[in-house]
Amino acid sequence: MLSNVSRGLTYACALLYAILGALLFLLPEQLAAVFAWKVSAFVTMTIGGWSLGNAWLAYITARRWEWRLVYTSLIYLWLFGIGELIVLFVFRDKLKLAHPIAWLYFITLIVNAGTAFAGIFDYIRIRPSNQLNGQAITKFQSLPAAAFVVFVGFLGSYGLLAQIGAPGTNAGIFPEVMSLFTLRSFGVFYFSLALGVVPYFWDRSLNTVLHHSFAAYGLIVFITAAAFRYIGLFDFAERPGGLAYFGVYLAVGIPLTLIFIKYGTGGKRN
Repeated sequence: MLSNVSRGLTYACALLYAILGALLFLLPEQLAAVFAWKVSAFVTMTIGGWSLGNAWLAYITARRWEWRLVYTSLIYLWLFGIGELIVLFVFRDKLKLAHPIAWLYFITLIVNAGTAFAGIFDYIRIRPSNQLNGQAITKFQSLPAAAFVVFVGFLGSYGLLAQIGAPGTNAGIFPEVMSLFTLRSFGVFYFSLALGVVPYFWDRSLNTVLHHSFAAYGLIVFITAAAFRYIGLFDFAERPGGLAYFGVYLAVGIPLTLIFIKYGTGGKRN
């Protein structure tokens, strides 16, 4: 497995994301105006949901800390931290670091990116094995992962490349018009999620799939909760694309609950 330094940094990510996420998720109206760039309360709470989800993912991954079990979760976390930090650099002229919450977001991403570089260095140095361990999923069972990569990867790519005014950016799916800064941040989030699942095209370990799904489950729970909190912003009659925003999270979250009940979460029970 990777070194204890990488594990400690992953725990540090969990702590920082937990603090950041709790503040943004619970106080979106108060913190939106002083965040790192111009955002709405809904976006603020959604970023808080990402952060709380990342906190859970980093914590459960560091706790289990077996490479062949957790490596896909680490890939997502590493890509997210590096990608979001690049977005801050690209839009540095719009970055506002006047308030502690903005600095906390910035510092959390720096620690996350540092964790990624330490982990990548460890991987190159140690070359831990991700050899199949335990039961394997069938090709048919891997189809949902393929569909996830295609759909979420498309969302991520679109968020990274689309310009304001393109289809879907004017409150067509997300109920508010996003700035380019926010759109790119969403793009990094979705693209990182998609790339984290790519290894399941060849790695069919059931325990690894279960762990990754369980570690990422917090993202589904908190982002969906933020959407329900601001459901009044959605106009499903005029902008039915908003149903897709809810539908994607519910379509993934509900079946996963049943899968965890039947197969467990990839931990020692399995």
